[in-house]
Amino acid sequence: MVVSASKRRPHARNPDQSPVNDDAPGLAARRAAVRILSAVIDTKTPLDGLTDNEHGHPQYRALDPRDRSLVRAILTTALRHRQSIQALIDARLDRPLPANATALVHILHVGAAQMLFLDIPDSAAVDLAVSHAKADPRTRRFANLVNAILREIGRRKERALPAVLANTVEAPDWFAERLISAYGDEHASRILDMHRHEAAIDLTVKSDAQGWADKLGGTVLPTGQVRLASFDGAVSALPGYADGEWWVQDAAAALPARLMGDISGLRVADICAAPGGKTAQLASAGAQVTAIEKVPNRAKRLAANLDRLKLSAKIVIEDLFEHSPAEPYDAVLLDAPCSSTGTIRRHPDVLWTKTPQDIERLAALQRRMLDHAATLVKPGGTILFCNCSLDPVEGEDMIETALAQNPRLERNPIRPGEFAFADPFLDDDGAVRTTPAGLPNDEPILAGLDGFYAVRLKTTA
Repeated sequence: MVVSASKRRPHARNPDQSPVNDDAPGLAARRAAVRILSAVIDTKTPLDGLTDNEHGHPQYRALDPRDRSLVRAILTTALRHRQSIQALIDARLDRPLPANATALVHILHVGAAQMLFLDIPDSAAVDLAVSHAKADPRTRRFANLVNAILREIGRRKERALPAVLANTVEAPDWFAERLISAYGDEHASRILDMHRHEAAIDLTVKSDAQGWADKLGGTVLPTGQVRLASFDGAVSALPGYADGEWWVQDAAAALPARLMGDISGLRVADICAAPGGKTAQLASAGAQVTAIEKVPNRAKRLAANLDRLKLSAKIVIEDLFEHSPAEPYDAVLLDAPCSSTGTIRRHPDVLWTKTPQDIERLAALQRRMLDHAATLVKPGGTILFCNCSLDPVEGEDMIETALAQNPRLERNPIRPGEFAFADPFLDDDGAVRTTPAGLPNDEPILAGLDGFYAVRLKTTA
């Protein structure tokens, strides 16, 4: 069945003939999901801020905890499978939707995401989408169309969905093209395939990894961390959280601090330190840590995390470019702001909020930050530069330019065997490059890790 975007089709249950129930159970959650999806897609607003429990979107904060969880599930699903959902919608139309019908498109995506990928009855998803369309003046005249498209998707999904998933790249063209250019067709395809699967939760534990894996129902990674495939409730409700026995940290994000070598007793600066996972690692390793964080609210979160973990660091709320210590540090860890394209499994909105221009702009900022970091370290000291971007412009290419133009910097290659887990990810220059296609496992939820680039440098005299 092909549905016309220009005409309303009659249907056994004509939504125009039924009243709108503004108090229908679940409607407020779907309205919030559509509004937030609009903010992500239309204004490129990051999802984390919109779904923050204290400072997020007002419609989100007005929901109870259960509905907030539902909204987050709908949004991450709709964003993770955006291209496939759009392909299924397009296949139900004989002509494109009006170019200005963005609100209509978001209603359709929220409805389809529930029907195709979440455990929500088709009838409930359709009825709530139609009610939402009727209640919004911008979409009221399309209520029949919403009804027809979603019901048709529901009827055909058993065969149509696998076919679409097999033939759709779940990313905008610009991102897929850059990924192929950087990694080749096969590796890029494996990365994109992993983006379709939700990532596990990795925990860095203070001690007794196997003991905590047994308690939490997880597995021990080669990094010594614990990976949880699933759990009920909030992370903060898990055993050991309140006692500060572990913290959440992806396996890739845990690598840079380990690659700094023996830092016990050394004065180490952690730049852009919040939320504090790497600061905690450095402090646990015996370093005298100065955690530099520009944003006061993020610094507050960092302090709270360190307090929970019973670890100490000197927290400096200051812009890196204004930081000038009384004496140089022995080492600096610079986890620089980036496009975050290595974290798409956890943050699928990144594909729709970042642009190629953002990558170029952030690479220029990273270069400036690295140059300034080099002035903070004593001659012969270590700089560990890292970020969670998959794009070489923010990693390998930026470092090559920095080394060519800054005589204070030279490579201090990571050698095979220094930290065995990193060996498969070492490049020819002794830097680490991880991607979501790493750590293969037959169970996708147990496979992969964030995309990260980490390079160890040293300063010259």
